[in-house]
Amino acid sequence: MHFGRIEFCDCLRTPITMMFSKILIANRGEIAVRIIRACKEMGIASVAVFSEADRDALHVAMADESFCIGPATSIDSYLNMSAIITAAVTSGAQAIHPGYGFLSENAKFAQICEKCNITFIGPSAKILDTMGDKDSARRTMKGAKVPVIPGTDILSSVKEAKKEATVMGYPVLLKARSGGGGKGIRLVEKESEIEHAYKMASSEAKSNFGDGALYMEKFLYPVKHIETQILADKFGTALCLGERDCSVQRRNQKLIEESPSPVVTDEMRKKLIAASVKAAKACGYTNAGTIEFLLTDDGKFYFMEMNTRLQVEHGVTEMVTGIDIVKWQIRIAAGQRLTYTQNDVKLVGCAIECRINAENPKENFRPCAGRVNMLHFPAGPWVRTDSALYQDYIIPPFYDSMVAKILVHAKTREESIRKMRAALCELILEGIDHNSEFLGEILSLREFEKGTYHVDLLNKK
Repeated sequence: MHFGRIEFCDCLRTPITMMFSKILIANRGEIAVRIIRACKEMGIASVAVFSEADRDALHVAMADESFCIGPATSIDSYLNMSAIITAAVTSGAQAIHPGYGFLSENAKFAQICEKCNITFIGPSAKILDTMGDKDSARRTMKGAKVPVIPGTDILSSVKEAKKEATVMGYPVLLKARSGGGGKGIRLVEKESEIEHAYKMASSEAKSNFGDGALYMEKFLYPVKHIETQILADKFGTALCLGERDCSVQRRNQKLIEESPSPVVTDEMRKKLIAASVKAAKACGYTNAGTIEFLLTDDGKFYFMEMNTRLQVEHGVTEMVTGIDIVKWQIRIAAGQRLTYTQNDVKLVGCAIECRINAENPKENFRPCAGRVNMLHFPAGPWVRTDSALYQDYIIPPFYDSMVAKILVHAKTREESIRKMRAALCELILEGIDHNSEFLGEILSLREFEKGTYHVDLLNKK
């Protein structure tokens, strides 16, 4: 591998001599813009890839070079491995950052990168394969003595599912072995529902991930969705950067995230950190990753799954820790050591993130594409917006509906909530439908203000 420049680490007084000179970003939208910014700050040249629908996208204009990799549909462009690898080789990029979604957790793509002598900025293909398979991940965590939600191995049939559910006791969750994003999951409350739910979950998983295999978990209720941020280098050092509360969800899709969680005590946080570091080391993890837990009201937490990539909500952790996770992804991939210890990681204040989606909550959250006629993002001290929108940009209908993330940071949670309400009120986004008003309503709910909300919060709204 060729490393073309010297980088000065923001944590060290001495220069680090191993760093990429050019990185290709195999993604689009706000996360591509986020990674390009990190590259610019590190003095690294960036290469964008884009579909025909994204020819006028912001990430294309920001990058030093850009390559069209196919038609509008994801399968023909952002999931087109050969086109992306060709762009990397042609441009001379030494590494590929996959962002999140698309190919970010694809073990085959990581293997192809390795064969082409291109660094995949993420964990190894072996780890992606092990932890991307939720059944394998559960067994790995059990072996590491990390608490796991009671559940089964892979189910072979509806008949076996009925048998296991009877033993486990209803309600249960049928869950896809592969993929994520809430796909391939069905809640089953009684035996008469299980055959239909099994077929629907398996079909959805097969359609989205090419794998219809399912397993079953006991449905825990009420629970919070708590996740921990991991950074691990290639020298055996693994750090946990605290937790995020991601319990505000609609149909298993996160809408609001915050750090730290309002219900996690210092003692509980120590246990979460210890379990997370143990989990990372158990699978030999490297780079950035997220471990997801369910937290019950009695203070017990259970491993749910591991996301072997950068999370959408990584910014809230950056705001409370002061650690740039994207830059550290790049440094770790280049072979550098973490310069922090666990004692160096401090959570200061409170950060909240709201996901701005181009959708209409009043019309069953119908997605909305179209031209942005007027745009103004909120600003001020400790207010951050991650987005690829600009005035007169035409949002294409082919991709995820999230168009921006607004993040705020303050000394206290109460102040952060007020700051986020003010930020949402300041947002001007005309020409398309979006969910900012809906998010403001959530922030004003008594349960949210108290911090006692669970993952079913929006079911009650």
